[in-house]
Amino acid sequence: MPAFEFVSVDVDGRKQKGVLEADSARQVRQQLRDKGWVPVSVEPAASEHQKEKGGISFSRGGMSAYELALITRQLATLIQAGIPIEETLRAVSRQGRAGLQSLLLAVRARIIEGYTLAQSMSEFPKAFPDLYRATVAAGEKSGHLDLVLNQLADYTESRYDTQKKIQGAMIYPAILTVMATLIVVGMLVFVVPDIVKAFDTTRQELPILTRGLIATSNLIKATGPYVLVMLIALGFMARPWLRKEANRYRLHALQLRLPLMGRLVRGANAARFASTLSILSRSGVPLVDALRIAAEVSSNLLIRDAIRDAAVKVTEGGSINRALEESGYFPPMMMQMIASGERSGELDAMLARAATMQEKELGSLISTLVGLFEPLMLLLMAFVVLLIVLAIMLPIISMNNLVG
Repeated sequence: MPAFEFVSVDVDGRKQKGVLEADSARQVRQQLRDKGWVPVSVEPAASEHQKEKGGISFSRGGMSAYELALITRQLATLIQAGIPIEETLRAVSRQGRAGLQSLLLAVRARIIEGYTLAQSMSEFPKAFPDLYRATVAAGEKSGHLDLVLNQLADYTESRYDTQKKIQGAMIYPAILTVMATLIVVGMLVFVVPDIVKAFDTTRQELPILTRGLIATSNLIKATGPYVLVMLIALGFMARPWLRKEANRYRLHALQLRLPLMGRLVRGANAARFASTLSILSRSGVPLVDALRIAAEVSSNLLIRDAIRDAAVKVTEGGSINRALEESGYFPPMMMQMIASGERSGELDAMLARAATMQEKELGSLISTLVGLFEPLMLLLMAFVVLLIVLAIMLPIISMNNLVG
């Protein structure tokens, strides 16, 4: 039974939105009238809506990492309980927001038409990425969809937790940096000029530190608005600049060359690659296909190309360890664990251990950097404030000495 999105006005005059299943749009309107609501619009949900619009993508087809992890866990639990997949999707859809409900009901409609779950999800690549669909397809092919979905739920929840930890760790340093910059700029623009006016009537030569502070204050007041406009303009120009693949390659190559940034980028991509390849391998996805899918989860284009090249070399009979080691982008310990897994026939288990090790190492590095950043920023702020205070106090002390 197809799903329809509706917009209506209830008996209190409030706008209501949602999704209903019915044989036709006319039946949906009748259901709304039976409730005392006035239909405003009724349109086919998601997949049918895409076809009517000539292939325009469904704007609410995506979902957050949290929603994907939650839905995967709910699907795994209900399927493991023996509930048919179409009933599972209907039950899960009732737990989400309207856009998510429409998405899941559209997937259910495709399943009722005879498509598999993976094929139904393929209409919504923004919501269900390649990794997700390939894992589901492998689970359906093996007949163990419930077990595979459980593994996929663990994977998505782990990825979400890692993402939240990294974001949480970076919020405080970002806020501290912005506030420190605003405080210093505010002092130089609003406080320092009023204080140094008292020195204009004196004929004594001001100390070099005071003259430097006055010059800095005047420079910020004169050029500050232009610099702000220029930064905003550069922000708008950055998006079209990054649309060019050659520019993105230059930026990603620079990321890998920077000492600290390069280590973070390599560590994050190595952990993501190992965990992705592990879940795909455990789910029964062929190794070459798993490598190609794992390449797409890399955020760095150079590392992505290295994984793609490794997939080609594995197709030609090479080992994963040697193919990846040639790039130099992956940690030696991780390469050693992959080599051990290939020799012992336990590649998926070793990849899982390597992913766990990389995530712990990355988390430890981020925690260390955040822990160091706070005292360093406080010391820098104290040094700047000390310079401002000295620049103001030196002329005052000099004037007192002359009066004395």
